[in-house]
Amino acid sequence: MAWAEGSRDVLENMKAFVASVESESFSEAGRRLHLSANVVSHRIQMLEKHLGCRLFNRTTRRMSLTEQGRVYYEAITEALRLIEAAESNVSELGALPRGALRVTAPLHLGRRLVAQVAARYQEIHPEIDVRLRLSEHTLDLIAESIDVALRLATFEDSSMIMRKVSQVERIVCAAPSYLDRAGVPNRPQDLLTHQCLLLRFASLRELRWMLTDEGRDLAVPVTGHLEADDGDVLTVWAVEGRGIVVKPRFEVADALADGRLVPLLEKNPPKPATLAVLYPARQLVPLKVKAFADMLVDEGRRYIARELAKIGERLPA
Repeated sequence: MAWAEGSRDVLENMKAFVASVESESFSEAGRRLHLSANVVSHRIQMLEKHLGCRLFNRTTRRMSLTEQGRVYYEAITEALRLIEAAESNVSELGALPRGALRVTAPLHLGRRLVAQVAARYQEIHPEIDVRLRLSEHTLDLIAESIDVALRLATFEDSSMIMRKVSQVERIVCAAPSYLDRAGVPNRPQDLLTHQCLLLRFASLRELRWMLTDEGRDLAVPVTGHLEADDGDVLTVWAVEGRGIVVKPRFEVADALADGRLVPLLEKNPPKPATLAVLYPARQLVPLKVKAFADMLVDEGRRYIARELAKIGERLPA
């Protein structure tokens, strides 16, 4: 199985294979690679001939990986990323950067911050296709082939490069109309008798709000009739007086500034989180990834500072 002759064709065939696996369609893979579906299919056939095995099971309705295809995909994905990074970095030194940049972010920040950064970045680098995925779910950057992620969390994964944007203070808050009706909680334990608005996913079976009590962690099991996997929905419900919510302070700055929401339990605030830009720690990080991360960190700090200024607060260190 020699690479010397036709090695570039083999490499392009590998790229077509990976794109087909990730998009689950020859047609979609073709759109990603700016090729026709027939060309993608031909490249897969040439790769199968080169390897001497079938990579896909094909029917008229769907296709799926064979066992050999799954093993081959897992083996070549990181190698192709390294090759793509090397080609991108070399080309960027003397020409316009090109290729795809895959970005993920939570819904609120994705809509209000990352979408604008992505559009401006693409204007500066017109040969780059920015693919933005917004979700409150934590995506696996390696498995999902994500280049850059913006996350608000407590970070422990050493396999990622983390660029800190800001320490984020969170608050418990509710609308005056809800408090007039249900009363004001004065202690964390009082939350047990209130309607709490819950951010919950299918994989999360137990929900506790992590508050603090004189520096110690305090887990408070909370319940409520309303839950969603979109933090913006919880904010809307809270403003409508439907319950108590925990939110990053900057996300509800407008509602705090005009009194639609008021802070609660300020002696027992939720544990803070870190807002950071992440990307996989590889041997060769593409320059296009570093450039996007730089822009996102800078714009993220400005965005949070503007939001906090509405309530007279400064950006935390």
